[in-house]
Amino acid sequence: MRRERQSKSAPVGVVTKVLRILEMLRESPAGLQLKEVAEKTAINKSTAYRVLAHLEHEGYVFRDSAGAYAIGVRLARLGSGASYQTTMRKISRPVLEELSRITGETVSLAVLEGREVLYLDVMESAHTFRQVSQIGMRHPLYCTALGKAMLAFYPEQEQKHLISGIDFERFTPHTITRAANLRKELTLIRQRGYSLDNEEVYLGSRCIGAPILDASDRVIAALSVSGPTTRVTRDRIPTFAAAARQAAAEVSTNLAANSKGFETRSRRHGAARKRRSSSERCKQRSTQLDDAMNLFARPRPLSTA
Repeated sequence: MRRERQSKSAPVGVVTKVLRILEMLRESPAGLQLKEVAEKTAINKSTAYRVLAHLEHEGYVFRDSAGAYAIGVRLARLGSGASYQTTMRKISRPVLEELSRITGETVSLAVLEGREVLYLDVMESAHTFRQVSQIGMRHPLYCTALGKAMLAFYPEQEQKHLISGIDFERFTPHTITRAANLRKELTLIRQRGYSLDNEEVYLGSRCIGAPILDASDRVIAALSVSGPTTRVTRDRIPTFAAAARQAAAEVSTNLAANSKGFETRSRRHGAARKRRSSSERCKQRSTQLDDAMNLFARPRPLSTA
């Protein structure tokens, strides 16, 4: 009689719990507290905590300042671009709110889609007379502070490719309409670390942008501070630029910690585990969770939206 081959994969029950929790978080982009996760998934609270702690440790789950759990950057990248944008917006939001509070002006977060800037988040100024932007709005990359902040820090070949396909259109007398002039400005942006939209899209409006980098120092987004030229005056540009650069650096750090920092934590965790003894039961639980995550992280075909 043939003996059934035993599977070395994680027990089905553990995998089911991991997937149930991830599905619930996917359906709750605003995040869920531990108690809510346990209630909605019908999983014991201590078990839910153990799974969530492991997922957070590996970068698949993000926990915000209020203690709510949400889909992390590492997991979002395995899914659709929309999920990744939602995660980026959630991680960036506290920094954007603080930047808006400090400057008193409109603050925006955007990514590059093709040769356009796509606005992911906007914190509007409380001033009656303010720069008005909307989530989902698009603008050309060559005449916006957000677009130029990203384009300036793209690898040379990618930058050349993007510039070669730009159909320059003049929106105001100040709009850049030649590739040579754009390349010259991009060099200046790399040198000083921030970009300017000097009434290039709208007359009477000035915008200052700064690039957001991922864990490998590749530009993935940008943020900006914008307002009327009567408040965002030329002599105040250095002050706004310093605030924007600091905020962009903070968002970059937060994103890197969520997507790549787990590797360092994992190495430290592994070393610590070698130095301390533990019961066979605790080892078994950890192994089950590790196996479950390996199964989940296994590449699968992704559907296109």
